[in-house]
Amino acid sequence: SADITELDTYRKELDTQAKEEGYRVTLLSFVVKASVSALKKHWQFNASLHPDGDKLIKKDFYNIGFAADTPNGLMVPVIKDADRKGIERISRDLMELSKAARDGKLKGEDMQGASFTISSLGGIGGTGFTPIVNAPEVAILGLTRSKMTPVWNGTEFVPRNMLPMSLSYNHRAIDGALAARFCARLQYLL
Repeated sequence: SADITELDTYRKELDTQAKEEGYRVTLLSFVVKASVSALKKHWQFNASLHPDGDKLIKKDFYNIGFAADTPNGLMVPVIKDADRKGIERISRDLMELSKAARDGKLKGEDMQGASFTISSLGGIGGTGFTPIVNAPEVAILGLTRSKMTPVWNGTEFVPRNMLPMSLSYNHRAIDGALAARFCARLQYLL
């Protein structure tokens, strides 16, 4: 779980301003940015397995797929070049791609080229799940709804907004220690 108490306060401030301009700033926008930063530090997660299954192909781009629940089932639109975008542009892309997915208007290229995927059940609920890696990617991040939780700070329990996360990965490319380091980096960034 990542402590997002301060981050979510800031997100809500940005969202208030964004509503006036016709878009929303969700937590997912920040998770996309933090994921890109973690992917840059741990490149093995931003890779794919070579078709012979013997080598990793390192990606030099950061295209982040996100799972979108639609009337026609699950779709995975892709935010292209997320490393070159700020929170506002990522928020707008999330909104536009999600709407296109719900309306059945996603194009093929809108769902291609992801180097890493995030699946969020926050809007639906639940306490945890194991997302399935989207081949040829080698990892996927799963998020559930954040909640206020009493956290011991060494002296007392204090209320903190905690975001549960789960990471699934292909063990042919990533081992458990590297996965733990990736998650720790993501927790730190958030």
